[in-house]
Amino acid sequence: MTAVSEAATSSAMRTREATVRRFAVTDMVFRTATRLSAILVLVLLGGVAISLVAGSWQALSKFGFSFLTTESWNPVTENFGALAPIYGTIVTSAIAILIAVPIGIGIAVFLTELCPRPLRRPIGIAVELLAGIPSIIYGIWGLFVFAPFLQTTVQPFIIGLFHGIPGLSSLFAGPPYGIGLLTSSLILAIMVLPFITSITKDVFDTVPAVLKESAYGIGCTTWEVTRRVVIPYTRVGIMGGVMLGLGRALGETMAVTFVIGNAHRISASLFAPGTTISATIANEFTEADGDLYTSSLVSLGLILFIITFVILALARYMLLRIDSRTGA
Repeated sequence: MTAVSEAATSSAMRTREATVRRFAVTDMVFRTATRLSAILVLVLLGGVAISLVAGSWQALSKFGFSFLTTESWNPVTENFGALAPIYGTIVTSAIAILIAVPIGIGIAVFLTELCPRPLRRPIGIAVELLAGIPSIIYGIWGLFVFAPFLQTTVQPFIIGLFHGIPGLSSLFAGPPYGIGLLTSSLILAIMVLPFITSITKDVFDTVPAVLKESAYGIGCTTWEVTRRVVIPYTRVGIMGGVMLGLGRALGETMAVTFVIGNAHRISASLFAPGTTISATIANEFTEADGDLYTSSLVSLGLILFIITFVILALARYMLLRIDSRTGA
């Protein structure tokens, strides 16, 4: 019996040691795979940055800082400036976010707090389906349906409404083309709305029910619960959704190309045609027949890369400041 017991104990120990070794190997493989995945992201990011810098070096060395402050864009004379695309990118993205964020948060609040339960799923699915529509479909719809509607109804009304009012008359001046900065901003707002709404709704669903029930229990209204409990609890997630939408707006190409007018000039009027960085690259990259022309287009890509990085860094810094003030 003793020999049998010792053999059984020895076999159990060997089995346990083999299991431990197998777990150790599996854990090592897992840690290595995740570490390599993280390193791969940094390598890809660095590779993109290096490629953009190398490709834009010729244009940046020729034009210098004036590339950022010059509006002229003339491939014939090889005189290039990025001011007009930068202006169009920032203006259209900013207007789109200003429109989409309150509407997206409002839809998320309705779906999580006010919507009847049978309607929550159909409305939620409809919002998510908007995110799946290809951007070229938005562009075609904007060019053939939305822009003519703005040209014949909305823009003439706004021009007449603000005529003679200092500031606003310049902001909404000019002939009603239908296409232009405002039209592309509205299309972008529609495109980024489902991203903001979907993410905001998901983070609203993570708020513990006890927090909301406690607020309702002491007599708070739905507005007060949303403002004092839900939004502060989920501010990081909301900011993530806004940044995702902003990233989509900054880099959107086809839809904007259809409706912005593709004019390399800066105008105070939101009804005037303009251009963005991504639209300029999409329109002209295949036509670039010179090294300087190509380098200038790559420089636009580098500028867009830097703008996106700076905006994300500022958003992260703002979140850190909020957390430090609240003691989170």
